[in-house]
Amino acid sequence: MLITLNLFVMLVLANGAPVVAAKVFRQRWSAPVDGGRRWFDGRPLLGKSKTWRGILSGALCCALYALAAGPGFVFGLLFGVLALAGDLLSSFIKRRLGLKPSARMPWLDQVPEAALPMLLAIGWGLTEVWTGLLVVVLFALANMWISPILYRLGIRHQPH
Repeated sequence: MLITLNLFVMLVLANGAPVVAAKVFRQRWSAPVDGGRRWFDGRPLLGKSKTWRGILSGALCCALYALAAGPGFVFGLLFGVLALAGDLLSSFIKRRLGLKPSARMPWLDQVPEAALPMLLAIGWGLTEVWTGLLVVVLFALANMWISPILYRLGIRHQPH
């Protein structure tokens, strides 16, 4: 049960640390991951909101939390990188669908960033498949419910 809670917290950290880092550092270290490149369709590869600062802050927060909570720094770092890779994948898909960076796409906005790191946790032997699936669903639902509240409080720039 404790590891399930820890994995959920790590997903929240991977998702939330980039938002906090953007508030704290403003434009510092805000280079976009895609370098402003465009795909064959002429649309941005990912978009300017996906930054190296976000990847570093999310992965590092996961790693430090995992170090303190038990799974270890390396697991946490990989977990964070996979969560952010899932987020980049959703952004890539949304751009291909012609959606703007702030456009909401329930489930696509949450599932890849939760499912990829949970596969690592399952492979690492930290959780079972069904528990991992439950964490993915709970994270997605919590994210859909809490993000609009954070937006109203001025913590997030978009309501999702």
